Amino acid sequence: MKILKILGLLALMVSLGAFSGKFTSGEDGYSIGDIATDFSLKNVDGSMVSLSDYGEAKGFLVIFTCNTCPYSVAYEDRINALDAKYKSKGVPVIAINPNNPAKKPGDSFAKMKIRAANKDFTFPYVLDEGQKIYPQYGATRTPHVFLLESTSQGNVVKYIGAIDDNSHNASNVDEKYVENAVDAMLAGKEIKVTNTRAIGCSIKA
Repeated sequence: MKILKILGLLALMVSLGAFSGKFTSGEDGYSIGDIATDFSLKNVDGSMVSLSDYGEAKGFLVIFTCNTCPYSVAYEDRINALDAKYKSKGVPVIAINPNNPAKKPGDSFAKMKIRAANKDFTFPYVLDEGQKIYPQYGATRTPHVFLLESTSQGNVVKYIGAIDDNSHNASNVDEKYVENAVDAMLAGKEIKVTNTRAIGCSIKA
């Protein structure tokens, strides 16, 4: 009986551990307040995209997403809407596909170009070739959002997590986590919710 109790306790601890700690990223990823390093990744139009390309930006919405995850597909229109709302205010969207095309052929660069054209993406959609950038950020899901604020010290991580609280139905969203965070950042106010759990598909490396 003692062994059963111990095993039960261990199982409970593991279960609780899955829902505790950082909601945000992997163990080696960014936390709120960290400085995000720049990257240079290939966009679907063939150009290379870096944060440093945006000299007048007040911040960035770096969103790890892909073609094949149903959650990412459900959020595509909302990501377009975020770019439409905030790019003119100095906070553009940069979408990064972190998946390894060898494991997910539907996330190949060629398929990314088709998807971006079909959905009229207004933002860069770049491939994390070699899967080097998403581990730096600590992204674990698609979609997974990192709001950065441009400062004299660098691009500071201000929010990490989900776009909103309803991955299935945009019309039933109660909490717009990303919009609330960007609005507060632009207003110079405290961001009340800085971490949420990203809901989506695991990244295929």
